[in-house]
Amino acid sequence: MGQERRLTAGDWAQAALAAIADGGLTAVAVEPLAKQLGATKGSFYWHFANREALVDAALRLWETKGTEDVIAAMEAEPDPHARLRRLFGLTIGAARANPTEVRLFAAADNPQVGPVVRRVTRRRIDYVTQLYAKIGFASEPARRRGLLAVSVYLGHLQLGHALPEVLPRGELELQRYLDDPLTALLRLD
Repeated sequence: MGQERRLTAGDWAQAALAAIADGGLTAVAVEPLAKQLGATKGSFYWHFANREALVDAALRLWETKGTEDVIAAMEAEPDPHARLRRLFGLTIGAARANPTEVRLFAAADNPQVGPVVRRVTRRRIDYVTQLYAKIGFASEPARRRGLLAVSVYLGHLQLGHALPEVLPRGELELQRYLDDPLTALLRLD
């Protein structure tokens, strides 16, 4: 008889985040997640006081993986032009594959989700604004372009959810799709 792996709070948070991607915030329910994980409700209560605590953990995981880890990965690129292009390619290219952000933005009026969505969005705008400043844009134009760049991403995300067939497929088509707006967004005039 094999020894079963003990679930961690991180395992539960990951399962909750996957449930959000699949069915939105309402899909985070203890019993179905326990069944999916091959665990008992007791395992859940060992790690979390209630469902809200699990949702909080899933939201922290989304914030870390979808924002902080992405920013950390981008920082490995020393050139801010290349960093911004790489950031756009990574985030736009992955938008269709993961509906989590669409689900969370749709739930932004939820008092538990809204503050996290707003914090993540501000962090992303601030980071992209900093990249524009490093490229050489003055403060206000850098902020406007940072806001526009994140808006383009969010619009692409929504299109990927609502009308995925209109978006480019394949690496070459995606690169061509990104070249014009990136060239415009990076022009210093």
